[in-house]
Amino acid sequence: MAKRITPAELAELDAVLRGIAAGAEPTGREQAAAARLVCRVLGARHPGGILELRVPPVAAVQLGIGQRGAHTRGTPPNVVETDAATLLRLAAGVLGWQDAVASRAVSASGPHTDLAEAFPLAG
Repeated sequence: MAKRITPAELAELDAVLRGIAAGAEPTGREQAAAARLVCRVLGARHPGGILELRVPPVAAVQLGIGQRGAHTRGTPPNVVETDAATLLRLAAGVLGWQDAVASRAVSASGPHTDLAEAFPLAG
């Protein structure tokens, strides 16, 4: 079972994302912690295993965006990979999904890798 996300963690993440939207850049540790939390939030909001979001070396999460229940064992055939800074920019709404993919800041392979509905991570 996934670790419960506390209101304090959400408040901290909100502060980091507001800072990014205002042009701030978190430190390496803050960035890694925030990226891990974004992955946990996405996992809680979109449970399932149709795709895997990888943020090396800090986190990875399987998500159920798109077709739910189509994949049940092992690594899903749909993989999205990005770095922590890009994930946080997506979560903050500073960077749009299509722009991230077009600029190759996000690598998406497989037919069900569109995460546009997951970002920004408001709320």
